[in-house]
Amino acid sequence: MNTPRTIAEYLDQLRAALRGADPALIQDALYDAEEHLRAELAEQPGRSETDMLAHVVGTYGAPEEVAEIYRDQEIKIQRALRPPLPPKRHSLPGRFFGVAVDPRTWGAMFYMLLALATGIFYFTWAVTGVALSAGFSVLIIGIPFIVLFFGTVRALSLLEGRIVEVMLGVRMPRRPPYPAQPAQSLMKRIGTMFTDGRTWTTLFYMVLMLPLGICYFTLTVTLMSVSIAFAGAPVAFLFDNFSDNVTINLGTGPHAPGWGDAAVLCVIGVLLFFVTLHLVRALGRMQGQIAKSLLVSQASP
Repeated sequence: MNTPRTIAEYLDQLRAALRGADPALIQDALYDAEEHLRAELAEQPGRSETDMLAHVVGTYGAPEEVAEIYRDQEIKIQRALRPPLPPKRHSLPGRFFGVAVDPRTWGAMFYMLLALATGIFYFTWAVTGVALSAGFSVLIIGIPFIVLFFGTVRALSLLEGRIVEVMLGVRMPRRPPYPAQPAQSLMKRIGTMFTDGRTWTTLFYMVLMLPLGICYFTLTVTLMSVSIAFAGAPVAFLFDNFSDNVTINLGTGPHAPGWGDAAVLCVIGVLLFFVTLHLVRALGRMQGQIAKSLLVSQASP
């Protein structure tokens, strides 16, 4: 590639060199590169952008070199996100019961329980912010409020990204999308925020998290409660012989529950427990893909 003459050209070449890489990696690399380049330019205001880039290519690195460094770092990050898994089981029972020793299962479980609280917060913040932004838009404080609100939305998207990465093991960006050109006026920057599709996909994600959080929490708590209650039926029967005062009618006449019924419930409870773990892990994977598609800039060369 030709030596870039402007920061925009450098970023375009870096984006092209990272073609096919994880979108979160591309977002981090673009942000870091622009931040460094603009800091170099600000330190030497008398130097032209072309001269500064010629110097930076020899110190910070050419776009291809920087891209290679980030790809190498990404390998380490991916290894950290994927803790050592238990030995792969080929038998059906092994795969079914082995879900309990998969760390990603319990990370997803915790996320399902946390999703209700985060969903309520995100939904309230997004709806309230949009409503107040629309109301304040006719006042002099409208523009600063909108800028502040959009800033908090981007900050919350990074926070959610950290939660998703830690609990669900999905690579998310550490940096926001690289900022707009500093030479732009305030109104143009605000216009960029409005036209940036990621702003609206992030707001959509925050609103979507309320129904998703309710479903995740309700489904997880209900299934886990039922499975544990069924699995503990023999214990309940041991300490309280409810067959003395409880009868059920299955269509064949009155029936007093006994140890056989407790054993059947226990087996059903254990199976339901592992089915729930599989379901939670699958929901965690789905949620990770939703977060990836709505919160990460899909940069393309």
